[in-house]
Amino acid sequence: MKWNLDGSLSFRRSCAHGVCGSDAMRINGANRLACKVLVKDLGSEISIEPIKGLPVEKDLIVDMEPFFDAFRAVKPYLIPEGHEPTRERLQSAADRERFDDTTKCIMCAACTTSCPVFWNDGDYFGPAAIVAAHRFIFDSRDAASDERLEILNEREGVWRCRTTFNCSNACPRGIQVTKAIAEVKRALIFRRF
Repeated sequence: MKWNLDGSLSFRRSCAHGVCGSDAMRINGANRLACKVLVKDLGSEISIEPIKGLPVEKDLIVDMEPFFDAFRAVKPYLIPEGHEPTRERLQSAADRERFDDTTKCIMCAACTTSCPVFWNDGDYFGPAAIVAAHRFIFDSRDAASDERLEILNEREGVWRCRTTFNCSNACPRGIQVTKAIAEVKRALIFRRF
């Protein structure tokens, strides 16, 4: 399009291999990574729009800062117990498998911006932030699971999810997003009783 139809069209792109996540957009009404979609698979009419729920900066480029604010709010990093380690923090294959699916997230925002709750409630963390928290809540080496669960127990956390599965359907990496959200909800329920 940029070369043949409109040279002024603005959109994000980086790797062109489906791993950077920068080119998420709505193509024929569905959130997708543009670099992974083949024109021949789209039919005779193609519509392209910016992803929903985030302010549009120009053409297909949205302001990702609200998305990253939610991501940062759930503390998506390892918080180990104690002091600096003097040796490697070992983890069994079974412990790693517990959160393996949620390590695949490329932060493209396709899941979050496919969520009707996110479109209508700017305070909702959204699926991607919850997936990022899930990755560390269930990491056996992490000591801040309770802290993250408290963050996600707030009004803008996991309880806002309406389980429409839009997020799982939109994920270009095949992450079972709705399942991860349900696991966080379950952890909150059983932690309390």
